Amino acid sequence: MRLVLTSDTHVPRRARALPEELLRAVDDADVVVHAGDWTDTATLDLLASRAAQLVAVHGNNDGPELQARLPEVAHATVGGLRLAVVHDTGPARGREERCAQRFPGTDLLVFGHSHIPWDTTGPGGLRLLNPGSPTDRRRQPHHTYMTAEVADGRLLDVTLHRLTSPR
Repeated sequence: MRLVLTSDTHVPRRARALPEELLRAVDDADVVVHAGDWTDTATLDLLASRAAQLVAVHGNNDGPELQARLPEVAHATVGGLRLAVVHDTGPARGREERCAQRFPGTDLLVFGHSHIPWDTTGPGGLRLLNPGSPTDRRRQPHHTYMTAEVADGRLLDVTLHRLTSPR
């Protein structure tokens, strides 16, 4: 199974639309994961219409309409992999331990909020991934998203994709 991981799209505040490269990846994915801060329902509707399966949450910049449609935390099992998604995990210091306690029985936690790509493994093997942002790089050198493969309940081939610029 091919996963696309994204977060913090902030359309239309930070970009007019999602980058074409990301949309092509969404079209080719089995599962798309969005870790919140959409800021508009049109982007949610777009990804929901293009994704074979969408696992998504709302973030701190998402208003009542998005909060009504999306949970704060999402759980799914994809290809035997136990996945959780949340927008904010708190400070970087102690993140792995905090998340291992908060998400027991989870293999992969996808989160956003900081716009900083992150890839670590916590106690008990919990993998933590933040795909950064495809539209608002903040102090990062690139706009980013991630892809990964899942086979037999294992996460394989995690790749951070660097975009030249958003639309």
